[in-house]
Parts: sequence; C-alpha cells; structure tokens
Amino acid sequence: MSTRTEHFTIEHSQMNLRFDTFLREKFPAVSRGAMQRLIEQGHVRVNGKAVKPTHAPRAGETVEVHWPEARPAEAQPEDIPLDVLFEDKSLLVINKPAGLVVHPAAGHEEHTLVNALLHHCKGSLSGIGGVARPGIVHRLDKETSGCLVVAKNDETHIALAEQFAGRTVKKIYHALVCGVIPRDAGEIHAAIARHPTHRKRMAAHDDGDGRAAHTSYRVLERLNAATHVEAQIHTGRTHQIRVHFLHLGFPVVGDETYGLKYNLRLKEQVNYSAPRVLLHAHELTFTHPRTEKVLKFSAPLPDDFKKALKFLKIK
Repeated sequence: MSTRTEHFTIEHSQMNLRFDTFLREKFPAVSRGAMQRLIEQGHVRVNGKAVKPTHAPRAGETVEVHWPEARPAEAQPEDIPLDVLFEDKSLLVINKPAGLVVHPAAGHEEHTLVNALLHHCKGSLSGIGGVARPGIVHRLDKETSGCLVVAKNDETHIALAEQFAGRTVKKIYHALVCGVIPRDAGEIHAAIARHPTHRKRMAAHDDGDGRAAHTSYRVLERLNAATHVEAQIHTGRTHQIRVHFLHLGFPVVGDETYGLKYNLRLKEQVNYSAPRVLLHAHELTFTHPRTEKVLKFSAPLPDDFKKALKFLKIK
C-alpha cells in the first residue's frame, strides 16, 4: 500500500474505550497490535498531537491517521502445499490443515500459512497497516482445520474485513464435544473476555462482562460419551466456540486448554484421546468484493475427524 493520510472527527465521546480499540473498530482490517504500533510510532495524531494507545476518544477531536507504506514481509516464502478451494486475482480460499500456524510469531517464524502464501502468491498479497501479515483477513487456531479466505490486494482486504466486522460473513463449524448434549439445537449468548487469572485463555460471562458473543448450534449425531455438532458463530471472538461449549458444559474433544478434565473423563469412559482440538471450519459464505457475487465454500472433514466419529459411534 502506498503512503496516505486520512482525517476524521470523533462524533461521540467514549471515555471507557481505549483509543487503539476505538480505531480497531473503525478500521477492522487492521489488528489491534498493528494499530498500537502506528500510535506509538506517531502515525496517529489527535488535534495535531501524538497520543497513547490508552487515550480516551472525546467528541470533537480531530484524528489524523498516516498509513505508511507496507514493509516487506519479514517472513520468507516457503514451498508448502496448499489445498486451494478457489482462487482469482482478488482472493483465494484454502482448506487449512490442522497443525498449520497462520501467522509467524515467536517460536513459529517458519512453516506458517504466511510463508506458504508468500510463495504461492509471489508478492501479490495485501499489506494492510504496514505490518507483515500479508493477506490474512481472519484467522483459525493452529489446530483448527477448514475454510480460510486470503486477500490478494488492499481493496479486497478492506472490503472483506468490513464484511467480517459487519457480521455478514457466514461461518459454520463442525465440532466434536465431550458429553451427550440433550437438546437438539440451541443458542449460546455469553460475553467473552480475557480470563482473570490465565491470561492466555478467554472466559465466558453471563453477566455481560466482556464483548458480546453469540453462537448457535444443532446436534448432528449423538455418540458414545460425545456429540457431533454444527455451530454457527454470529460474532468473531477469540476461541469463541471452544469457550462457549465449555460454558455449556460440553467442551471440544481434544481441547486440553479449556476442557482437560472432560477429556480425561472421555479417556476413562471410552478409551479415546484426540490427536488435536477437533474443530473444523466447514463452510464459509461471503460476497466477493469485486464481482459482488455471493460465494459459498465447504471443506470436507479431515481424516482424523472422521476417524474420531467412527471410533465414538454408538455400536
């Protein structure tokens, strides 16, 4: 992205909101971390002055955001095979395998999806916010498999990010959960926030403390001490399905972070231990930013998921 500057005036004071969070909501294509770096590096000014990420937005303030030219990605291209479900000049949709990390990070600088994309797309990827996360509009956890869309240019990235932020993207997952869910279908409304003591975990709150989160589900098959469910997430919170099903009392099979004791019980009951968190992004539906056509993609269940279904099937 070439360098450019945007100006706008804040309409309403939001004294309980951090400035980096406020800007993240206004520019959903940019991660909060990237926005914090832009603020700290002086690329964001309020009434002509630099501010801190913790600044509270006030009505009438004039904001200037300078978007620097995207830095070359620090990650190196790697010839990692990709299961491409769709590709054109604007975007591609892949079926991400379980075990593939999406973003390079400390301890995972190599062998990530970004490394694979840099090789596959040969430089044709978006660079929103001047950060080295080329093309990544949304994410899947390392152990989650399935559909993931990647933007090849900034215009596509911004348009897709707006669809995700506007909740017009339809995301349907398949999951195996511990225990037998009695209801055939249900809605989970529980806000999600950072866990008060385990900072790498999230937690659900019925009292609304946190960010609103909504998951709907239906039972596909009741198994031996487990349930195969289809879940649609109407919001995009971190670990949403994993946290919501723990909140319901039926954590995802293989999820030792959120459901260790339940998985140990499953091992005792039926002698089954999952190879990973058995969560799969089965369907993804969105509007193509250029053609304006509604596109729907599905990724077949991976072999380890199907083996688990077979093992846990009631004989």
